Parts: sequence; C-alpha cells; structure tokens
Amino acid sequence: MDLQDQLKNLFPEHIPTPEEEIVKEEKELWIQKEPMICKFEKRKGKPTTIIEGYEGDDEDFKILAKEIKTKLSVGGSFKDGAIIIQGDYRDKIMKILQEKGFKTKRVGG
Repeated sequence: MDLQDQLKNLFPEHIPTPEEEIVKEEKELWIQKEPMICKFEKRKGKPTTIIEGYEGDDEDFKILAKEIKTKLSVGGSFKDGAIIIQGDYRDKIMKILQEKGFKTKRVGG
C-alpha cells in the first residue's frame, strides 16, 4: 500500500489537486564596465583566491560565488563584498568570468 492509497483511506472525500510545476528562472547577472579584480593571497599559510570589484547587487555576487565554487568543486565564502576561494584558481576563475562577459584583472604573483 503506497502513500496515495493510505491518504485515500484516511480522507475518502478528498480530491487531490494536480501538482504545479515549479519553474526556476535563470537570473541575469549585471555586467559591469569596470574589471573585477582577481588576486592571490596567503591566509594562515594557505593559498586563497579573492575576487573583488563587483558593483552590482550583493545577491547577484552571492549567486556568482556559488556558481564558481560549484564549477571548480572547491570551498569558499562570500564576505565583505568579496568572494574568497580556497586555493590558487585565478586562471580558471578569470576564464569563467570572461565567458560570462565580465572583464577581469589579475593582481599579485
């Protein structure tokens, strides 16, 4: 006996409504004219890549951070208007950003 049969036994007069499909829309990121800065730092002896300089909404920047972390399969965070990625991934991150239409600038090392 599956769940639907059990529900029919408990509530015989209930008529189930058809489930609505949830459509997830892709959010368009705001493309800026100024380049985003992609720099390398060592924090507590560990390499990190920091992306700064996004002039759009913080929510858009958080979406971009999540997308970068997912594509590279690395950890990271979003703090104080900067994306902090664990490891030195400047070249790969710059390539991802340029494919999305952003201008990038490499800083450090």
